[in-house]
Amino acid sequence: MSVLQTTSHGAVTDSVRPPEFSRAERVRVLTMTAAGSVVVGYAAVAALLALISSTAAHASFSTTGVLTAAAPGWLVAHHVPLRFDGGQLGLLPLLPTALVMLLVYRAAASAADRLGLFEPLQARSVVFSIAGAHAVVGGMIAFLMGDDGPVRATPAVAFFGCAAVSGVAAVAGVAQRCGLVEVVFERIDPVARRGLRAGALALFALAAAGALVLGSGLVFSWSTTAVLFDQSGGTIGTGLGIWLLCLAYLPNAVVGALSYVVGAGFSIGSVVVGPLEFTGGPVPAVPLLAALPEEQLGYLPLVLVLPGVVGVLVGLSLRDAAETPRSRVRSVLVAAVTAGVGTLVLAAIAGGALGGGVFNPVTIPAGLLAVLTFGWITVPGAIVAWLAGPRPPRVVETVPEDVAEGLADDDEYDEEDVEEDLEELEEEAEEEGEAEEEDEEEYDHDLDEYDDLEEELVEDPDDESEPESEGGPDEADEADEADPDLADKPR
Repeated sequence: MSVLQTTSHGAVTDSVRPPEFSRAERVRVLTMTAAGSVVVGYAAVAALLALISSTAAHASFSTTGVLTAAAPGWLVAHHVPLRFDGGQLGLLPLLPTALVMLLVYRAAASAADRLGLFEPLQARSVVFSIAGAHAVVGGMIAFLMGDDGPVRATPAVAFFGCAAVSGVAAVAGVAQRCGLVEVVFERIDPVARRGLRAGALALFALAAAGALVLGSGLVFSWSTTAVLFDQSGGTIGTGLGIWLLCLAYLPNAVVGALSYVVGAGFSIGSVVVGPLEFTGGPVPAVPLLAALPEEQLGYLPLVLVLPGVVGVLVGLSLRDAAETPRSRVRSVLVAAVTAGVGTLVLAAIAGGALGGGVFNPVTIPAGLLAVLTFGWITVPGAIVAWLAGPRPPRVVETVPEDVAEGLADDDEYDEEDVEEDLEELEEEAEEEGEAEEEDEEEYDHDLDEYDDLEEELVEDPDDESEPESEGGPDEADEADEADPDLADKPR
């Protein structure tokens, strides 16, 4: 059945009414979605552990042991720190977390499609069901691991950590289908919207620059990488485990390289690595760390050109974001804040505690990274957006009509001709003013003559006799007619 629906832009479209489900059917779909995301994620971790155990040289493989070992692995995939007798494992791999969030994203999107959700408030049921299921399972696993086991986790941290990771992924899955993106963008002006998109692209560009630097380091130190792989044991299972370990921590290494490119650097225990600062020392024998420089070289600070280039690209992308330079600079500031917040979050989750040895902790300075990212995008981006964008029209002085007609007729009309015409107009105006002053003086002179004549005619105001005139009244009338100016004036 077709119905009329209004979109967020006010347009009326003819669409199909979403299917109606009973309460029991909706509960069944939401329960299957939440439980399915938990079971599939747990099964993926167990399958990976089973593969490693089956190929290892001296590992014993059993189904019960694999399922039991998958529990802390599932918590690690949800970025929940683990504790053991030697310390705490807070440096958690980001790739398993990204895969779990992708799984939850697909599950939430599928549930929204099956239930025909299209309103923002309808997304609550999907998000709460998935986040609640992951939170309950995570808290239960941490509780069952106890405080006496070899690996432990805090139940409260596991509960809220699993809820946060799965909840963010579920919101991303239903955001487009339930109109959450449109609701947010409608409350933001177009200039800020352009800044948000440019900031996301800037964050991606900085991560790509970090990945480029990391890849270059691995290529130039390939011999060291091969030696580290050979020292791991040489068996298929051990090599596979080391390779999977490097792959799981690859996003963490990219974030560290991003911090290195921006200028904040990172540290592993007492070792400090940065483009402007270097302190050597022991590092873990992981092939992924072969890309680290062995000493401070003179050309390493050249990597600081990369964030400057990203800032220039942001300015170029926002040069047409608004007509006025100030609005364009505001868009650049929004982009800088977006990229800075993104690097702050990435740095906060990419580092952490690494046991209690000499390699503890692995630190990426989140605050310094965010500030430097903001500066690298703001300064060059604002300058480029200010200068490369359109300028407001200039205010031009108006030219008289006769001069404008002359300019249209004469193609070789220059500024000197305009000045000469303006001087001529001023002279004409002065001449007209002088002519008006002369007319006023003549008028005043005529008035004075009239007053003198009136005094001569009226000798005595008390004498009622008429003044004598040589020619009589007719001659007086003729005198008035002879002088038209005096005839027109009031007596």
